[in-house]
Amino acid sequence: MNRDDADLQGARPTANHDDASVTGLLRQLSREVPALFTKELALAKAEFQSSLNTLKAGIAAVAGGAIVLLAGLIILLMSAVYGLSLFMAPWLAALIVGVVVMIIGFVMLQSGKKQFEPSHFKPDRTLDALNKDQEALRRKAS
Repeated sequence: MNRDDADLQGARPTANHDDASVTGLLRQLSREVPALFTKELALAKAEFQSSLNTLKAGIAAVAGGAIVLLAGLIILLMSAVYGLSLFMAPWLAALIVGVVVMIIGFVMLQSGKKQFEPSHFKPDRTLDALNKDQEALRRKAS
């Protein structure tokens, strides 16, 4: 489809000399800043929702895996106690296995806690976009 130049001029406003004045720039700035903040808020909301969905999926996977591992671990620990009880007193075998398992569990707990650090949930893209917008506003105002 071909459009003539009149249609194109009607679709895109032309800038005149008055719009380049300080008043025109301030008027344009007052229209663009609320829209900019609305878009930045929408980006922050989307980024937060994405982080929340990732966190939910991670929690579900950890919980499911923990249940299955716990069942297998109990069976393995019982077999380790039974095996050691052939060479020593059963209470001593159970004590040794229990202490080793607690140490392993503590190490695993500490490494899992690192996944919940606040830095993993920081909206980096939103903060970066806000900094760029702030710089653009400073350049436009000066």
